[in-house]
Amino acid sequence: MRVLFYNWADYRDPEKRGGGVSVYQRNLIDALRDHGGIETAFLSSGLAYDLRARAPHVVALDGGDSPRHALVNSGLVAPSHADFGGAAQLDDPATEAAFAAFVERTGPWDVIHFNNLEGLPANVLALKARWPDTRFVLSLHNYYPFCPQVNLWFQERETCPGFDGGARCTTCLTVAPNPRSIRLAYAIGWALTRIGAGSGTPLYDKGFRPVLGLAWASLRSAVQLRRKLRNRRAEGAPPPPADPARAAAFADRRQRMVALINAHCDAVLCVSQRVQQIAAGFGIDPARLHTRLIGTREAEAWPRTRARDAFLQPDGTLRLAYLGYMRRDKGFHFLMEALAALPPETAQRIHLTVAARKGQSEAMALLGRAAAHLGALTHLDGYSHDQLDPLLAQVDLGVVPVAWEDNLPQVAIEMHARHIPLLASDRGGARELGRCADLVFRAGDPQDFARVLGRVLDGSVMPGHYWRNAIPPVSMDAHLESLLALYRETA
Repeated sequence: MRVLFYNWADYRDPEKRGGGVSVYQRNLIDALRDHGGIETAFLSSGLAYDLRARAPHVVALDGGDSPRHALVNSGLVAPSHADFGGAAQLDDPATEAAFAAFVERTGPWDVIHFNNLEGLPANVLALKARWPDTRFVLSLHNYYPFCPQVNLWFQERETCPGFDGGARCTTCLTVAPNPRSIRLAYAIGWALTRIGAGSGTPLYDKGFRPVLGLAWASLRSAVQLRRKLRNRRAEGAPPPPADPARAAAFADRRQRMVALINAHCDAVLCVSQRVQQIAAGFGIDPARLHTRLIGTREAEAWPRTRARDAFLQPDGTLRLAYLGYMRRDKGFHFLMEALAALPPETAQRIHLTVAARKGQSEAMALLGRAAAHLGALTHLDGYSHDQLDPLLAQVDLGVVPVAWEDNLPQVAIEMHARHIPLLASDRGGARELGRCADLVFRAGDPQDFARVLGRVLDGSVMPGHYWRNAIPPVSMDAHLESLLALYRETA
């Protein structure tokens, strides 16, 4: 069997773009390398650009057992936010032709597995008619086909209150991106990489990256200022009217993407039951939807760790951990505010570890406020996989307070696989790991968070409640067998 994998970010990208999907893709290809009778290759698109105008084309990144390729000069930049709702997200004949030529040159393929559609025009799915014997499989690691922001997250502050025929999308962004400027930045980075001066070299790390970082910092500052000004104007003022033409374009985007998926994808993989519910609600044919928890090497931690008998330490303290990003949609801001609002006698019993890269000034101020209120707070400026075991060895309860319908956060799997129960919001797929209603709170509700936390602190909820119906993490081998069976079933 020959399988071509696609994602917008190269899974060995030196900038580590692509997040948990890149980690998953890397683990999956490595596992398939040891599986007899399977040949794989990988294609990325939307990040590689030439400084001079050239037609889209595919170049080889390296050979080996699983060759990697990049589609250069795609008509749409990735990720989706960088080209928010651009017309090329649906159609771009030159990019579609480059993709088709690559598949024809390297095929035939038994399966083309799209781990995302970002970076490619969705109309590439119509190429299924050219290769009827090739199975098209799409994984929903986010909600890109339904939401150009990919996470159903409105104005960087709340879960999308509703589509409203595309009108919501017209007022979603606090600051509109400039795809042309982003493409230029990508082109400079790509040019440096091609001459051996990419990430990890002094020219890139000390020259290009600081300049790019300054540009992004300026954009973030503009976002914060724009948000403050908008909030002031919004006090008592009606919302601005949506542009009917733009709203119609966003409505067409969603309708076309759903239609293309239903017409040409043999299977649509959902990483949690919640994702499957959402996808069906947006019109994806239920017969094509399959829930498959992603396989992970984190499952290797399962047999070498054990569940604790109690949450509380002998002195009555509780050791919590938050892993990931200092982002509002991830629930970081909510968590810091909710902890800072706890009664002093409760807060002093909380020892919190935050393993996340330093965030913007607002996030760091919230972190400082929580640190002054809690019994103890330790901040680690990010972490690596090798640090997870010692980091989590002294943790009693993980917190996954996501504010958006996070498909299945990698951090949730990292903690769950080490027998760390999860205190999770009722959004997204994290709560499905423990299937323990006693440790689920309403997203964005500090009172309900305090209620659930209080039941842990008074001993009403014990680790045994969590593990009673919890599911073990899915190993890469088990996931691989399930995936290969699905590939064959859709033949």
